[in-house]
Amino acid sequence: MADVKQAFGTSTSITITLNSLASGSARESTAIDNTSNLFLDALVRVSIAVGTTAAPKEIRIYVAGSEDGTTYEDPATGTDAAITLEDPPVTKIARVIPVPTSSKTYEALFTVAQCFGGAMPRKWNIIIDNQSGAALSGSGNSATYSGIYQTVV
Repeated sequence: MADVKQAFGTSTSITITLNSLASGSARESTAIDNTSNLFLDALVRVSIAVGTTAAPKEIRIYVAGSEDGTTYEDPATGTDAAITLEDPPVTKIARVIPVPTSSKTYEALFTVAQCFGGAMPRKWNIIIDNQSGAALSGSGNSATYSGIYQTVV
């Protein structure tokens, strides 16, 4: 008798330009296409290197999805670009990283499907909203994901 177990795909970089992102600014990543891999979920890691902050603030991470692979939740476009979020944002908040300490790198993990009621969209991307009170460091900022699927062993 075989067992069905969770398995992970290869850790893959997410294209998003975060280095030196100003406080009060947001940036979205290039879309991740799930139409071929058909992952059941994706584990995302975001690494944020903050500069000198004036007071404890936060970094907000959102996830935007596309049902048809073309149209994203407003105002996302699926490209690595600056983005102006609605107030309040229409996209789903995935994580909030408190930033109590200056000049430190923070790591955050979350899964994508949780943001969409347990189902993965055809395409998705992340949005980083820097509300830390300082620009992100000029290096050391990144994001990756690993697809999650089931395997029979």
